[in-house]
Amino acid sequence: MRTGGVLNIFGRLLVLLSLFLLTPIPFSLWFGDGMVDDFLVSSLIGAVAGLSLVAVFLPEKDLGYRDGFAVVFLSWLGLAMVGALPYYFSGHMPSYIDCLFESMSGFTTTGSTVMSRVEVMPESVLFWRALTHWLGGMGIIVLSLAILPLLGVGGMQLFQAEMPGPTKDRLAPRIQDTARILWGVYFLFTLVEVLLLMLGGLDFYDAVCHGFATMATGGFSTHTASVARFDSVYVEAVIIVFMFLAGTNFTLHHRFFSGKFRAFWKNEEFRLYCAIIATAFVVVAGVNLAAGVYRSVGETLRTAAFQVVSIVTTTGFGTADFDQWPPVCKVIMVVLMLVGGCAGSTGGGIKVVRVLLFFKYGRLQLKRLVHPRAVWTIKLGKIKVPEEVMVAILGFLALYMGFFLLATMLVAVQGVDIVTSATAVIATLNNIGPGLADVGPAQNFGSLPPLAKLVLTFCMQAGRLELYTVAVLLTPDFWAMARRPRLRFRSAPGKGA
Repeated sequence: MRTGGVLNIFGRLLVLLSLFLLTPIPFSLWFGDGMVDDFLVSSLIGAVAGLSLVAVFLPEKDLGYRDGFAVVFLSWLGLAMVGALPYYFSGHMPSYIDCLFESMSGFTTTGSTVMSRVEVMPESVLFWRALTHWLGGMGIIVLSLAILPLLGVGGMQLFQAEMPGPTKDRLAPRIQDTARILWGVYFLFTLVEVLLLMLGGLDFYDAVCHGFATMATGGFSTHTASVARFDSVYVEAVIIVFMFLAGTNFTLHHRFFSGKFRAFWKNEEFRLYCAIIATAFVVVAGVNLAAGVYRSVGETLRTAAFQVVSIVTTTGFGTADFDQWPPVCKVIMVVLMLVGGCAGSTGGGIKVVRVLLFFKYGRLQLKRLVHPRAVWTIKLGKIKVPEEVMVAILGFLALYMGFFLLATMLVAVQGVDIVTSATAVIATLNNIGPGLADVGPAQNFGSLPPLAKLVLTFCMQAGRLELYTVAVLLTPDFWAMARRPRLRFRSAPGKGA
């Protein structure tokens, strides 16, 4: 690993973040919430830290995949630590661990919160909270590749290390062009949603914050009651549509806009994604209707549709407390949390394509037992899936189980009940937001012990970076190959201590 080059790029990303920390200032001035100085100080701290790294460490021309893993890991951790400063300076969250939890939840688009009442926070801080979602949704690294070609040669390594899913589609010969295409689609959808929400009666502030949270599949709202606060069928319908789009592979959106109008239905993952949502909706609505959970058929269908799409896309917005639903519905919601959105989307979870290929692999093994001499292959659509992709998927699932079991035990050993512990880990590892019991849709993570919050903060980062990026950095072999950094300022031979 080229340590100096990694720290140099990390510094540049901190400088970029310091610029974004200035964007809530107009909202602070508009609402008069007194946070201008706090955002200026936060931005200054980020800028000084970033410029110091750039000034001390020389850039490297040839970055490898190991360097990409290190840059992405350090960047998300560093960005969350600096991004936590506005929460801390606001005075409403005196514990820095809580601030770090909230910041990491924003950047990783998890949406889990330690706030019991959202409205007490300054409006500019809530805007920053939503903006961290939007930046993290498509990825701060991909953003930097779109607007900062200075990352140059290492661009593909960073893209590969950060983008979610078992495969990464390069839409253009140059990685910067790919990043710009992805961000262009992302920005377009966000803009359209904001305009539609304003047509539904939301003011500019609420529309922007909920637009950011929706397209990032994050789920942070400006209200404690989340989307239920608006009590609008129109607003819920708009958010459902854009949650669905955000949970879809953005490569398919680009192909559709390029004139390939059948791109969606030709994609096997997308078809399964639609089938999962439709099946879950029918079962949840049917069970709730039979159990008489809601007063009317319309309310039953409305709440089922919103919660199912919100959870499977890992957005986490809520209009109902699904922890009060019949047990079978709660099981379905947990399964949806595990599945998540499509590869190449802003959604979290295991991803639909991995689930699809895993079951195809299981079916293939059964066929081989019945016909041991036959030659079988796994195909996704009409494309043969390479053996190394299947190995990576099986390895990911094994790694996922390891992370899940270890994190659940670390949370439970601190006196947290097993349902809360397990679903809190599922919610954070899959970047969803709410779990069940003490971290259910009507609750928050504020009551958990500080160490449990740190464990869950780590789960958010590991889940957002698809486990492998984080797991690689935990191996001794990775650090054994690290090179000494090249410094800009060295003492001349024979001089100095």
